[in-house]
Amino acid sequence: MRQMGLQAITPGPHTSKPAKGHHIYPYLLRDIEIARVNQVWSADITYIPMNKGFMYLTAVIDWHSRYVLAWELSNSMDCWFCVSALDKALDHGTPEIFNTDQGAQFTSNDFTDVLLAKDIAISMDGRGRALDNVFIERLWWTVKYEEIYPKEHANGSELYTNLDRYFRYYNEKRGHSSLDKKTPAEVFFASQTLH
Repeated sequence: MRQMGLQAITPGPHTSKPAKGHHIYPYLLRDIEIARVNQVWSADITYIPMNKGFMYLTAVIDWHSRYVLAWELSNSMDCWFCVSALDKALDHGTPEIFNTDQGAQFTSNDFTDVLLAKDIAISMDGRGRALDNVFIERLWWTVKYEEIYPKEHANGSELYTNLDRYFRYYNEKRGHSSLDKKTPAEVFFASQTLH
């Protein structure tokens, strides 16, 4: 497999490591109907296997429209790239609730202070409950099987360029069956103009 440049699709680095002393917030989304844009946003981190090591991708998504509000790529698991994605996402509006897992990046004061300063309710998945953040888990599946796994990315710069192209396609051209074949951008921005 190595000689042919093939690699198994298996779990990689664990991206949701908690940090001692960080405040863990309760999960607020049980039995809540998601009915509008900016009701719930969420963020997560996934790893992307490279020829040598991994890159880490974070994204912020609006649950109602599936619109990817912002994303960032990093070669380390520091919290800065998550805070950067959050800051960019907030240029699009302000959610009522922001949901993440209990990873150190999302429980850090650098991240939670941004949310608290804007009076955004913080929700965190239960430990080991990936389905608590199902919309972003579906996004990772889609990104990996449509963009990451079918292609070889020579380096971080090429990966960034390809992801930028992919997320534009995902938001603006890829219809979703759960959105009556509309694109995330159509739903997100149509809802914004109604308010």
